[in-house]
This record gives sequence, C-alpha cells and structure tokens, in this order.
Amino acid sequence: MHSNDAQMLVLTVLAEGPLHGYAINTAIEELTGRKLGPGSLYGALSRLEARELIRPSDDASEGRHRTMRITDAGRATLRAELEQMARVSQAGLRALGPA
Repeated sequence: MHSNDAQMLVLTVLAEGPLHGYAINTAIEELTGRKLGPGSLYGALSRLEARELIRPSDDASEGRHRTMRITDAGRATLRAELEQMARVSQAGLRALGPA
C-alpha cells in the first residue's frame, strides 16, 4: 500500500469522528478487510499532522492513546481526492464496458 493510500484511509475513517491509533486501524480493517502495518499507520498520521490535515483532539488523550481528529483542511483535501477518484473510477468502468 502506498503512503498516499494510507493517508486517504486515515482521513476517511477520521471523517466520522476522532479516534486513537488502534481504533483508526480497526476502522480501516472494517472498511478494507486489512490493517495497516504500524509503520504505514504512524507514518501516515505523522505526515497528515505535519500537513495540518489532522490534529490532536481537544479531549487530548485517552490514557496512553493519542486521539486525532480531521481538520477543515483535511476534510477539503479528502473531498477533493475522493471526487477525483470517483471520476477516474467512472471513466475506467465505462472503458471496460459491461461485465
């Protein structure tokens, strides 16, 4: 899985509400059927936070877990990426023709 894919998955699950790392990975597994490796997950979280697309939740931490939330910029980025993916998917399906 590419780092951009991991970042998109993280943004997608955080769009539903704040989560900590383990819960993010559980939500990704429910969505895709597989978990991200620790390097992929925490690398994605680090890059997204550096780009200010996610930030620590106002309610800070649940014990040792750091809860993250999507920012307005993260929502805008996710929407733009998903709209582009939808256009590409529709074009590909048209090109393939009927199943």
